[in-house]
Amino acid sequence: MTDEQRVILERINSYAENVLGEIDPQKVQVSVQLDKLRPVMEEIAAEKGMSLEDMFILYMDIQSEASCSTNEKLRESLQDVNAGMDGASPLLFR
Repeated sequence: MTDEQRVILERINSYAENVLGEIDPQKVQVSVQLDKLRPVMEEIAAEKGMSLEDMFILYMDIQSEASCSTNEKLRESLQDVNAGMDGASPLLFR
């Protein structure tokens, strides 16, 4: 992920914290979530000279990349914890 993409992701996620609040992303359709993010995405798209559709795609790509990175860091940290458990039942990660 580039520095520019990281800034875009942080900006959208910051906006999402204010707009989406305590919404459960597992229970609310992605289309509804994206619709609530539309204003900030339109703003960024205009600044970057992109279409809104391209901004949606970019956001989904960089959000997925960030999620995968977070999951990998969690997996690595659990391996470190499991290594020190001396035969106790390991923590599982799926």
